[in-house]
Amino acid sequence: MARPIDYYFSLQSPWAYIGHGLFQDLASTYNLKVNYKPVLLVELFSETGGLPLVKRHPARQRYRMLELQRWRDKRGLKFHLQPEHWPFNGRLADGVIIAALEAGQNPEPFIRRAFAGVWEEQINLGDPAVIAKVADDSGLSGAKLVEHSASNEISAAYEQNRQDAIAAGVFGSPAWVLDGEVFWGQDRIELLADALKSGRKAYTSPV
Repeated sequence: MARPIDYYFSLQSPWAYIGHGLFQDLASTYNLKVNYKPVLLVELFSETGGLPLVKRHPARQRYRMLELQRWRDKRGLKFHLQPEHWPFNGRLADGVIIAALEAGQNPEPFIRRAFAGVWEEQINLGDPAVIAKVADDSGLSGAKLVEHSASNEISAAYEQNRQDAIAAGVFGSPAWVLDGEVFWGQDRIELLADALKSGRKAYTSPV
């Protein structure tokens, strides 16, 4: 029986992109049932005490650029540190993932193409036509999913993911919740792998 894991992320997030492939390999190795939960980052940050990138101290912004380069090398990736069309409003693209799930379709091919599109190919994932093409190229019905993504129904599901994230103790992207234990950041994937390999019980916080 597949073991469930909640996966909180946004297509806006470079860290989710960096860790996505490795996580999917882990999910395959350990037969995980991945519950994809795209989440609106800006409001999640503010509610949990974080700051948007543009409001962070310059020292923190400079350090972020160093970390992106380090992890780009570490993960063997090739991507632009400052893509032409980033940041973008991720609501519609993230919503396509939810719409695909509601239609009983696997969103994984779309997620992989979308991440690579933003960070490697510098496409504009804030453009509905571009999103539809990425979905089409992934074997999905792009125009139909983009249309549904804009609906109030998907907006409500997106908001529910945010509420679920807060309730679970998630405050950034990417984050995985395994048996109630939160693993935040692509640099925690190895720790997630250790937990899966050992079969240990979930750690809890005393506070």
